[in-house]
Amino acid sequence: MQMQSNPIELIQKSSSYKTARILSTLFVPPTLTLFSFSYLGLQLEPSLDKKMLVVGSAFLFTFFLPIVFFVIMLKKNKIVNQDAELKEERTIPFLFGLALLLIGYFLLRSYNIQPLTLAFWFCYIANTAAIILINKIWKISIHALGIAAPLALFLYIGSWIVYPLVVLLFIVGWSRINLKCHTFTQVIAGAFFGFISTYIQLYLFLR
Repeated sequence: MQMQSNPIELIQKSSSYKTARILSTLFVPPTLTLFSFSYLGLQLEPSLDKKMLVVGSAFLFTFFLPIVFFVIMLKKNKIVNQDAELKEERTIPFLFGLALLLIGYFLLRSYNIQPLTLAFWFCYIANTAAIILINKIWKISIHALGIAAPLALFLYIGSWIVYPLVVLLFIVGWSRINLKCHTFTQVIAGAFFGFISTYIQLYLFLR
């Protein structure tokens, strides 16, 4: 007698699921954060030591340490899976990330880093604080927000990088829906909030 395949297993074996998983893993929010701050540091800072300070701070405080902390929580079963599907499990990683952002901000500020870089860093502090509050009642898409915030930055400075980011926002948004990590509404809300909040803050900070 032939056993029937589990519907969930069939979904997970599909090519669209695998593609969505790869996209979702590659473009976790820290990836775009590191790229954005590295761009700003390398393009705006006049000296090599300040360039390395911005890139190094972005790597340590927005990429490496948040990912390590998330993996540790995953290993200790404090988070159900790599997608952190339960919104209640996201609070501690968000708080840890917020603490790191605050440390990084005051470090960069003490070295008189360029205003645009500081403004964008502050956007992440404010956005993360807002996400912690939103997450108490609703699971907004951080993947979408993590692309929309850099999208606002590059639109603000008039960079061509806006165009690939728009495409990336669509395909990563699709991946989160395909993986059933978020609804369409949650992805749209993440993108909308990330873009509007970041753009307005940049405008006010640099006005």
